[in-house]
Amino acid sequence: MTTTDLWHHYGRVRAAQDHAVPDCFRWSWGQTDGPGPEILGPISGKTLADLGSGAARHAAHLAVHCAPHRIDAVDASPAQHGMATALYSALSPRLRLVHQDVVPHLHAHPDTYDVLYSLFGAVDFTDPHTLLPAAAEALRPGGLLAFSTLAHYLTGAPAQPDVTPADVPAKTPDGENTTLRRWVLQEHVWTKALDQAGFTSIHVEEVPAGKGPRPAATLIITAQRPTA
Repeated sequence: MTTTDLWHHYGRVRAAQDHAVPDCFRWSWGQTDGPGPEILGPISGKTLADLGSGAARHAAHLAVHCAPHRIDAVDASPAQHGMATALYSALSPRLRLVHQDVVPHLHAHPDTYDVLYSLFGAVDFTDPHTLLPAAAEALRPGGLLAFSTLAHYLTGAPAQPDVTPADVPAKTPDGENTTLRRWVLQEHVWTKALDQAGFTSIHVEEVPAGKGPRPAATLIITAQRPTA
C-alpha cells in the first residue's frame, strides 16, 4: 500500500523559480515578522532535525548561517523530498535530507538530537499523542523541542479545546480535492500534551496575525526533555 502524496503541489511554483538558500528564518505564519532562529538557542556544533521539512528551506538556512554539526530534514512526501534534493543536496553532509515518516525516524534515533523543530510541519499534521513522546525519546537529555503552529484555524474559527484534529482541504497529485488531518489546538491543550509526553520548561508565545491573504496568529512553543 502506498499513501497518496497530499503535498505534491505544495511549494512547486516557488521551487521552480527560487533556488536560493533563504537569508532569513521566521517562525510566524506570514514569514515576515516575529522571532527568528534565536528561539533555538546556540546551535553551532549541535545536531538538529526539522520535522516535516518540506523543501528544506528553513533547514538550509540554518545549515548555511548557523554552523550546526548536522541538520536532518525529515519529510514523508516524495514530492517535497524530491524538491529538497534538487534545491539543497549540495549542502550535504551538514544538511541531510531524509525521506521518511517523522515518527518512525524519531523512534529509530533515540538520544540523538540536541534540537528538534517544526514550522507548521509534522507537529501540525501528526497526532500529538504519537509524535510528542517520540520526540522526547529522540532528544538527548536537556534537548529542546520548538515548533510553530496555528493559534486558530485559517477560517478564523477558534482552536480546539482538546486533542482533536480537523479535516482541512488538500489535493491529490492529479488535482482531485480531498482532505487531510490538522491539529489546531489551544495553548493549554498543547501544554498538557507536552507535559504528558514528559517535557518540562514549556513556554508558549503568541505572535499576532500579520498582513496577507490569509492572516493568522501563531503559537511558538518550546519545551525541554528533562536532564534526569
